[in-house]
Amino acid sequence: MRYPFLASAAVALATAVLAACGSSGGSGDGGGEAGAGGKPSVAASPTPSVAPPAARTTTPSPRKSTGTPKAPAGDITPATGSLTKKQKEYLTDRVPEGMDPAAVLQTGQETCDRLRYLVKADRDIAVGAIVSGEITDAKPAVAHLCPRHQDLLDEAALGYADGTHKGAKIRPGRYTAPSPTKACNWQLTGAGGKELDSGSSADGKRVEVTVPESARAFTSTGCYAWLPQGDNG
Repeated sequence: MRYPFLASAAVALATAVLAACGSSGGSGDGGGEAGAGGKPSVAASPTPSVAPPAARTTTPSPRKSTGTPKAPAGDITPATGSLTKKQKEYLTDRVPEGMDPAAVLQTGQETCDRLRYLVKADRDIAVGAIVSGEITDAKPAVAHLCPRHQDLLDEAALGYADGTHKGAKIRPGRYTAPSPTKACNWQLTGAGGKELDSGSSADGKRVEVTVPESARAFTSTGCYAWLPQGDNG
């Protein structure tokens, strides 16, 4: 299931795949296709390459980036063509009044395209991008436009992004950070704040950690994303 790789090699591979495929247009995955059969043409712009972990940033989703009132579901009508049922479900409560829904739909289709390209390069990179939040709004896009990637969401839900995780969020088991930065540091603490384990990845190589039953907090910085290993979900 896992494919060992160095962070720099994975990023280079992902960049190459995206560069080669980014001009293919917004085909989406399955239900997210548009342009055929009278549906609005919403060709995706070239998919951005994956930046090294230290430079990664997230792009606000249409829902979060504007305070403009959203058009009621019954008023979502593209300027040309028509929408499928799944497309309408994705667009519900997402289209600002007065905006062509095709422009918003393009965002979801680009998310699906990006996941598809990243999976081709390295599956861990795709899951890590969801865990860290680098790929925003992955859940609604997958649910309505590219359900074939549901397994990525399921795995990402069991991972950890950088930060401090406590209490019920702690899940014992083995985890790996497939593409940490050279400033990756992590620490596991138990009852009373007692340190159970700690480590780093100063060389930027993949690092693994085992979270014990006695852990009460898991903190990491610069590690980007921790993915579950084996049957620890």
